[in-house]
Amino acid sequence: MNAPDMTQPAGQQARQTLQSSQEGAGRPVIADDMAMMRAARDLTKDIAEANPRIYWPDMLISAGLGYAALAGAILADGAAMTVALGLVAALALYRALLFIHELSHIHRNALPGFRTAWNLLVGIPMLTPSFMYEGVHTIHHARTRYGTAEDPEYLPLALMKPWSLPLFILISLLAPPALLIRSAILTPLGVIIPPLRTLVWQRFSALAINPDFRRRPPEEDLRRRFFWQEVGASLWSIVLLASPMFVGWRPLLVALAVFSLTAVLNQLRTLVAHLWENDGEPMTVTAQFLDSVNVPPPGWIAEVWAPVGLRYHALHHLMPSMPYHSLAEAHRRIKGKLGAGSTYDGANHPGMIPLVARIARSTMRAR
Repeated sequence: MNAPDMTQPAGQQARQTLQSSQEGAGRPVIADDMAMMRAARDLTKDIAEANPRIYWPDMLISAGLGYAALAGAILADGAAMTVALGLVAALALYRALLFIHELSHIHRNALPGFRTAWNLLVGIPMLTPSFMYEGVHTIHHARTRYGTAEDPEYLPLALMKPWSLPLFILISLLAPPALLIRSAILTPLGVIIPPLRTLVWQRFSALAINPDFRRRPPEEDLRRRFFWQEVGASLWSIVLLASPMFVGWRPLLVALAVFSLTAVLNQLRTLVAHLWENDGEPMTVTAQFLDSVNVPPPGWIAEVWAPVGLRYHALHHLMPSMPYHSLAEAHRRIKGKLGAGSTYDGANHPGMIPLVARIARSTMRAR
């Protein structure tokens, strides 16, 4: 493995070291940048609390706009209007749905009632209650599990074959009908067939991309909450499957099409949330940070495909409990303090297309 050129900026050195570690022995060689981590901690203490005056209106307006546009798409006469309103519905509901990410990180006492309201308004109607992320996503942030076989949200996509990328996106189209079948059919059957119940919980109860991940039973303090979320999703999914008998097929088919588009948007965002260059070995916090992605301003389009703070995904891995509405300011402060060419700058990327191209080039070199 070649030693990094010490005349290069620190961020470029770090990226080179990360790439070399994947091309060589595959063992993490990036030491933690303690100065960066101290700066992240010290510069953001005053913006680290979730603000309910931001969370509630953002979630409620996004959900309300999404459902209004969905109703319009269902009722519209022309194909063009149906498509236009369906796109608005998908984008708005996508933003509302991504608050599930915040629910997995905020303290349960930080926003009283928010988790329940989100599940009733968004999670259950979209067949993705928060139990599918709570207790799962935190494993992805565990220091010794990120990027390993135990990480439910990691695949070494950059080290896989080229066909894996389009397959990764296309499979997301099946998510809405799969969730419908899970909640309407498999969950009720699991009540009378315990082995099926165990299988469904282990394999089909988490928003995971790692096919080898098996979910463990929920902790005692979460079991009751998860039970009622699952009951709600099951009852709603049965109503959805029965709805064509009363209102015809159009409402269900349009809704499934809109939800499939949100799933594809999320899968595209997931594809560029990391560089996916780790081969399964544990990584330092700084190596995890550099394997993750920020797409900061001045570009604005990232706020559409990575809303609710997810355009700052690398920064989120550095400070997982930082509320989404504070990430832009945190980024501004840290980058201003550490400057261009720093390790922190090594996780900043220009946009989705260059990131997809980078991952695609990596797959071309995979053997």
